[in-house]
Amino acid sequence: MSLDLPLIFAVLMGVSVLAYVILDGYDLGVGMLMPAADAPEQDLMVSSIGPFWDANETWLVLGVGILLVAFPVAHGVVLGALYLPVAAMLIGLMLRGVAFEFRVKAEGWHRELWNWLFYLGSFLASFSQGLMLGRYITGFESGFGYLLFALVVGASLCGGYVLLGATWLVYKTEDELQRKALGWARWGLLWVALGVAAVSVATPFVSQIVMMKWFDFPRTLGLMLLPLMTLAAWIWVWRSTGRLSRGVAGAAQWAPFAGAVSIFALAFVGLAYSLFPYVVMDRLTFWDAAAHPSSLRVVLAGALIVLPFIIGYTAFSYYVFRGKARPGLYD
Repeated sequence: MSLDLPLIFAVLMGVSVLAYVILDGYDLGVGMLMPAADAPEQDLMVSSIGPFWDANETWLVLGVGILLVAFPVAHGVVLGALYLPVAAMLIGLMLRGVAFEFRVKAEGWHRELWNWLFYLGSFLASFSQGLMLGRYITGFESGFGYLLFALVVGASLCGGYVLLGATWLVYKTEDELQRKALGWARWGLLWVALGVAAVSVATPFVSQIVMMKWFDFPRTLGLMLLPLMTLAAWIWVWRSTGRLSRGVAGAAQWAPFAGAVSIFALAFVGLAYSLFPYVVMDRLTFWDAAAHPSSLRVVLAGALIVLPFIIGYTAFSYYVFRGKARPGLYD
């Protein structure tokens, strides 16, 4: 039986994007929370993400690389339509990387300046990614309504990253910073609820294909499990942060982050169902945009060699730096 290579690469690309959103999402969220903390807390926040943030971006490179080599036709269409937000995202990521390194060497107001630039880079990268997602969902259609939808998605993704960052800090920090992070997590959770509700209501109206896929009753009744599971994950995060805030004995400090990851994973599954089989909405399917099978076979062999190293390195780094963050780890 021959392999459906375009479908395999679609799954690999989806998994890479989801891994990036979750792993780099929490450190972008921590960056956006920097202005809400004092100087010692900022140093501890940087220590909580210092060993991981650079490697987390590997998944973005992998996802974009798969798009380029496996779906070259779509690569030109997608990046051509998203030229400005992609450029803004790259500027944000570069600014964040420079600020991350320079703040360690700076003193006085110079360090405060680099902290603010780290925040700015994190926000710019996050908002640009949400803007790209909003434009992608609508098939790059022009018009004020489509632009407004993309802006809402951009703001919603920033709120989601703040939720991931805050719950990560709940897991990795202690005492006063952890108490602050619990408050930030609840604020981010409310923002996520508003963003998910707004995007879920608006998406069927900006795409007739999505509306047909979600509201073709009774065939799609089983899909209602996704929003119900998302609601359950939301309640899980709300209750677990509440238990930790009240100092309930035995409350798991990893639970809020696990719940936040579940919300993102479920939202991604719903989005993947809405978009499949299109790699460019209403224009190109994965099979239309795929490279020649001989090229895909070579790339798949390379991916099967590289992926275990990426996964192994990621798992090893999280194992080595497990436990609570300590001040000065990244100084």
